[in-house]
Amino acid sequence: MQPWKTLSRRTVLNYGRFLTVEEHTVELPDGRTIPRWPWIITPDYINVAAVTAAGAFLCFRQTKYAVKGTSLAPVGGHIEPGEAPLDAAQRELLEETGYEATLWTPLGQYAVNGNRGAGVAHLFLARGARRVTEPSGGDLEEQELLALSRSEVEAALDSGEFKVLAWATVMALALRHLEDQ
Repeated sequence: MQPWKTLSRRTVLNYGRFLTVEEHTVELPDGRTIPRWPWIITPDYINVAAVTAAGAFLCFRQTKYAVKGTSLAPVGGHIEPGEAPLDAAQRELLEETGYEATLWTPLGQYAVNGNRGAGVAHLFLARGARRVTEPSGGDLEEQELLALSRSEVEAALDSGEFKVLAWATVMALALRHLEDQ
């Protein structure tokens, strides 16, 4: 199989650091071209399934503009320019929760949208988390930090309480990884 080729690109919307929309001319492997292929550029981000030394999963109950009602959520945030994904994950865990973790396991990096771009999600499992300071995150949404048991996380996944795909994914991958331990 051959990859698609980008023949040209043109910015149609530049909304600053968090959103750029481009229009690409794309050549398919069979030689056909698609003249107006939309492409979305957003920052890469991290999500962290954080587990304390006592085995509790650190999650938030929060609201998000694009999510109806409240949702459970893991630690997450954008990767700063020039920042490594693991460094971003460690920074976000500390900022959002006041916790640090001793054992970090990458759970993969995943394209957000296979046809349109929209960044890459870098997922991590952090084990041995312990509180070292007060949270300092300046997130816009209201959120409540929770310490959930493994069975509570499993039940929340089963009932759709993690309402964003990457959030459900990082928690499910973390549970699967912990089964192998």
